[in-house]
Amino acid sequence: MAAMETLAALDGNVGSIGYGLAAIGPGVGIGYIFGNGVQAMARQPEAVGLIRQNMILGFAFCEALALIGIVMPFVY
Repeated sequence: MAAMETLAALDGNVGSIGYGLAAIGPGVGIGYIFGNGVQAMARQPEAVGLIRQNMILGFAFCEALALIGIVMPFVY
């Protein structure tokens, strides 16, 4: 009986650890987006507006994945 109580106590912490691991992906993606975006702006200064627009759009999609990851432990 004590083993079941311990397993139930670890249930909440496992979701937190899972989200912490899931947040690595969007973090890496955002780093790639802004790193390559700045490099593209340096190579083609005339296309700064278009590059910046695409960077913000990519950032929003990556951040949405992270926010979905926050909600998933509560859904289960």
